[in-house]
Amino acid sequence: MTQAAGRRVYSDVEAVSESPCQPSPAPSPTRLRPPESLRELFDQLAAGRVEALATLFDATAAELYGLALWRTGSAEDAADVVQDVFVRVAEQGERLARVRHPKAWLLTVTHRAALDVHRRRSRRRTAPLDESPLLAAAVDGDRAADAARASRLLAALPAAQRDVIFLHHFADCSFAEVGAILGVPRFTAASRYRSGVAKLRTIMGGEP
Repeated sequence: MTQAAGRRVYSDVEAVSESPCQPSPAPSPTRLRPPESLRELFDQLAAGRVEALATLFDATAAELYGLALWRTGSAEDAADVVQDVFVRVAEQGERLARVRHPKAWLLTVTHRAALDVHRRRSRRRTAPLDESPLLAAAVDGDRAADAARASRLLAALPAAQRDVIFLHHFADCSFAEVGAILGVPRFTAASRYRSGVAKLRTIMGGEP
């Protein structure tokens, strides 16, 4: 995650709590490229242009890492997930041309890989979410304090709610897209989002 994105984390968390049914009003610097750009990269890879893999990595790795990190709570595991995802991308070859929605496909593969890694290593003690690079931005003191506070707020949420908030608010996915990525009905995704937002409001309201 870039420093610029890190600086926005706390304000974004506040925005989530204030607008439970709307995505973030402005794109985050880490967001995936527009669908047409990802479609072009997938087509290039399907045609055997392996150099497109590096471009795809640069365009998507930060956000895929963020989703994996929010699910696993471990920077090490999140990095492993991203590596696994791009190994899978490289293995797809010509089949990438048949992927209808590259963004959703990448996020789905990332989420599934994150679940697999988390299950395999569930007994291993991991770093708390509020110590992760996703939220602990290398910024000045005031902003670093905001990022740390946002980390604590988000760490208090169940992982399933963090998934939905990340995908809807930070990845700008609709609830229908979130449901497809997570393998749950649209109304379930929306319900998890609203529950997470309500919990964030309660926590933020109880802070000194």
